[in-house]
Amino acid sequence: MVFKKIRDALSEQFGCPADDITEDTNIIEELGADSLDMVELISELENEYGITVTDEDIYECHTVGQITKYIEKLIA
Repeated sequence: MVFKKIRDALSEQFGCPADDITEDTNIIEELGADSLDMVELISELENEYGITVTDEDIYECHTVGQITKYIEKLIA
């Protein structure tokens, strides 16, 4: 469920098909995300799940799968 939410948010944000985004997709290298894009994504996830994400932690995540696991850990 978390993966789908992240995938759908990235698909909308970058205008690419959701089916093209996998857990191995590198958000910066493959989608071209910059720091502002990351802030928007994190803000959406924080609002969706009622969590707080630190900048230090999220910038260590490079793939959709890494972000998914990080968010799942916070909401567990």
